[in-house]
Amino acid sequence: MKLASAQELDRLRSELSSANGLEEIIISADATCCLLRGAKGVVEAFRGELAKAGLADKVHLRLAGCLGFCEIEPMVILKSRDILYQRVAPQDVAEIVGKSLVGGELIERLLYQDPATGQRMSSREAVPFYGKQHRLILGANERIEPVRIEDYLAIGGYAALAKALSMAPEAVIEEIKASGLRGRGGGGFPTGKKWETCRNAESEDGVRYIICNADEGDPGAYMDRSVLEANPHAVLEGMIIGSWAIGSREGYVYVRNEYPLAVEHLNLALKQAEEYGLLGGNILGSGHDFRIQVVRGAGAFVCGESTALMQSLEGKVGRPRAKYVHTVERGLYDRPSNLNNVETWANVPLIIDHGAAWFASIGTQGSKGTKIFSLVGKINNTGLVEVPMGIPLREIIFDIGGGIPEGKKFKAVQTGGPSGGCIPENMLDIPVDYDELSKAGSMMGSGGMIVMDEDTCMVDVARYFLHFLKGESCGKCVACREGVRRSLQILERITAGQGRLEDLDTLTELGEYLQDTALCALGSTAANPVLTTLKYFRHEYEAHITEGYCSSGVCKPLFQFLIDPATCTGCQVCKKRCPVEAISGEKKAPHLIDLGKCTKCGACFEACRYGAIRKARIKEKVA
Repeated sequence: MKLASAQELDRLRSELSSANGLEEIIISADATCCLLRGAKGVVEAFRGELAKAGLADKVHLRLAGCLGFCEIEPMVILKSRDILYQRVAPQDVAEIVGKSLVGGELIERLLYQDPATGQRMSSREAVPFYGKQHRLILGANERIEPVRIEDYLAIGGYAALAKALSMAPEAVIEEIKASGLRGRGGGGFPTGKKWETCRNAESEDGVRYIICNADEGDPGAYMDRSVLEANPHAVLEGMIIGSWAIGSREGYVYVRNEYPLAVEHLNLALKQAEEYGLLGGNILGSGHDFRIQVVRGAGAFVCGESTALMQSLEGKVGRPRAKYVHTVERGLYDRPSNLNNVETWANVPLIIDHGAAWFASIGTQGSKGTKIFSLVGKINNTGLVEVPMGIPLREIIFDIGGGIPEGKKFKAVQTGGPSGGCIPENMLDIPVDYDELSKAGSMMGSGGMIVMDEDTCMVDVARYFLHFLKGESCGKCVACREGVRRSLQILERITAGQGRLEDLDTLTELGEYLQDTALCALGSTAANPVLTTLKYFRHEYEAHITEGYCSSGVCKPLFQFLIDPATCTGCQVCKKRCPVEAISGEKKAPHLIDLGKCTKCGACFEACRYGAIRKARIKEKVA
């Protein structure tokens, strides 16, 4: 049905929101991470068990997108009983239906167990992972199915669009400006100011474009993918509101081809929105026309940069251009173009619906609202977190993230993707906002947050990210093409034990040169991992060079595995695990590693239960 007015939308919402009296079971089942953990089998098992119990018509299975806590998926929430079950397998479902759904009992082994206290928790609200979050965007995921526009409408979806269409476009822009919303894609530019500039830019034929950047390429980052998979209508609604404010009739979503489920849900959402008259011609009877086209990118990291993305949209090679001509004035097809990322667009309906003052009350002076981060690496609670701007890094890592696995020590956290900086332990109390992270030598970026423990070699971290960026550089400007390549060569020498102390000064000079002269943000921020690790972990660089030793045991040319004969029990577990038969020794007698055969794979080190195998300097001999 096509909705011809805001009044018809309200009437439909009222009908959809009426209670159906069914028991509701929420399953994190319609997102990439959930499906990879076997969520489809859990859903099928529930359908079968509910039918056997005669409850198929009394229970509604809500197949939600990602609920954030990826570490414990698939998750099952019995809503009326406020019970959260973790890591549910198909074989657990009969017990959940029989004991919990029918009998009202808790299944202790399926409850979340806090890694710090060992305490079991039945309520989702009691789980520390969720406790300090402020889930403005992600909170809707458990209330809707991604493939059902009716669910989105029932919880207030597209009400903000109806409200915006009743306002003057200039008034909508003023509301976004007053909210303090800044671009969530990395640059942090004020969104309202960008909209205003685009609306006021001269266009000979009046054409202006709205673009959503969903080309998420940071290693370990999947915020945009998750939002598009779980709640695509929030993004579309934000874009439609933006089109009204800016005066655009045509929009694009540029999304990674590696996100097939996000593309599927997005295309379905576009079809549904058009069928309901929320997209296309004469939206809600307002006279405003707007259409959106999905374009899949080929996976080039540099196409996350605005001008390179627009070059790609035009069918050209994705290469950045100089910034003296702004895309809001001359962007796609040389016309005014407004580019924001997925999370930025998803915030827009919330601001219009609740008001700029409400949004501005969250966060810090210069960074308003919330930010979604992908919390990955050496962390107990891997997943997506949405926190208010200004929360200290320590709270994210230790309160929400649950700290470091196996009781190991925290070493650093990198924020902002491969071009972000590495922040040490003594700076964990800095607030997470655009300005403070920048002062620390890092950046907000799109929201990647990689945690590193005591076993991480910071020199190798810098080498890894430069290797990634070298491969992703478009090569257009000499600064990036040669500066990143040369920096990587130096780091590879250092990690191979062939570094010189003067290399550290050279790396610093190259990093500063990149910051000042590179054409786009890929090059100008490429040195951040190097400069911050040099600043905060210089002793590791010096140890690699002067001592020929990698204390973390990561750089293979700079360490060896040795067996302590006083500690070795001769259990032979290491001998059995060695893939190259480099370990010899009789049962119950100390063993020996043949260093000529050893490939330093670490299998023996991981297998030893007695701590008899250690990583030692190359020159060190067995006692």
